[in-house]
Amino acid sequence: MKKELAYYDVYPKILPSNTETTIKIESLYWPWDVTLDYTITIYPMDTRIELLESSDYDEIHLKANDNFLEFTYAFKKEQEYVLQLKSNLTTKKEDLLFFSVYALDEDLFKRKAFKGDFHLHSFRSDGRENPAFVAASCRKIGLDFMALTDHGRYQPSLEAQEAFQDAAIDLKIFPGEEIHPPGNDVHMINYGGKFSVNELFKKEPNWREEVKALENEVTDLPEGISLFEYCSCKWVFNKTREAGGLAIYCHPYWVCGKCYHVKPAFNDYMFEKQDFDAFEVLGGHTPESNMLQVSRYHEERAKGKKIPIVGASDTHGCERGIYFGWYYTIVFSENLQIDNIIKGVKDLYSVAVEHLPGEEIRIHGPYRLVKYALFLNREVFPKHDQLCHEEGTQMLNYIHNKDEANSILKQLQGKTDELYKKYWND
Repeated sequence: MKKELAYYDVYPKILPSNTETTIKIESLYWPWDVTLDYTITIYPMDTRIELLESSDYDEIHLKANDNFLEFTYAFKKEQEYVLQLKSNLTTKKEDLLFFSVYALDEDLFKRKAFKGDFHLHSFRSDGRENPAFVAASCRKIGLDFMALTDHGRYQPSLEAQEAFQDAAIDLKIFPGEEIHPPGNDVHMINYGGKFSVNELFKKEPNWREEVKALENEVTDLPEGISLFEYCSCKWVFNKTREAGGLAIYCHPYWVCGKCYHVKPAFNDYMFEKQDFDAFEVLGGHTPESNMLQVSRYHEERAKGKKIPIVGASDTHGCERGIYFGWYYTIVFSENLQIDNIIKGVKDLYSVAVEHLPGEEIRIHGPYRLVKYALFLNREVFPKHDQLCHEEGTQMLNYIHNKDEANSILKQLQGKTDELYKKYWND
């Protein structure tokens, strides 16, 4: 963590553009020198400093008030701004302090940034840990929301919810399931749905009759594509929406055996029709598979398509597996209610994040959101993740020692919300 984050705090960090906002720079461990004169120089990130004329940036002169430096300023455009701080005694370049804030236009400013995983497994299908352990582990790595999406099973996601129904936690645990209909191996997610789509397969022949009705409506199916395979996918997407869930098309470039999981012609048709709500642009598979999914996303965007996206670990083991925490989603939403999370994705306010061990973070999605998310990852999420780690640790303790852990969880509850209220100037 850089020294400006470790020893100081700036708030709010996220500001409405072209609106006067009062900014505080707090020294966390020692007071500012009230006898010194301080200067803050404001640099817009979209302009190279060495090309700026003196008239192109603003300087603010101020005195300290114990632990605070405070000033009011209107940041005109949506972008990141660097606040260079020096005193009248600053002579060395290394003694300069650099803080950052981000100004946003109204549509994005009214949304907070929440991290979540849309695709996870427990030992109720082919994962390695129980549902409660998976949920607690998600909070421990900094996620705000999650859902278990076991193969063919909705109940494990409810089991994760029930495990913490009496716990004082801020993690949102949603229902979910992974679906591949009988006779169709394409993988799909019902995320947040109020009922199980998998359970409907037990109602023979009802679901097959409904798929048959969809088959009768198709008039342009290309050669080499299974009519049943396509229409049963469409049926799953429709039923997921009926349940109030987000219908996700999963990892078509997963190499299963020696071939891609979904035939190229079928994948082309899926993107042409776009019956799904969101595309799993990053999933818990090889970098090769993910590169192809990212490339396909950008190609479809270049055609003018609007493609809502998610990133997901598809983990089959939090402690004893791989992919967990490597891939996730940042959704820009007004709050953590499931309807708003889903709306944020559908309205194209989400990015997919890739953070492999030992590597730099990579974020995929619309340029505007990627740029903002990189700032959040650097300036906001480190402190957010520290709070989440504490809660996740106590959630793991709660599984075995409810009373003792819950007393600590009650003290932690609301801390991430307080942090966001401070940083977003609520």
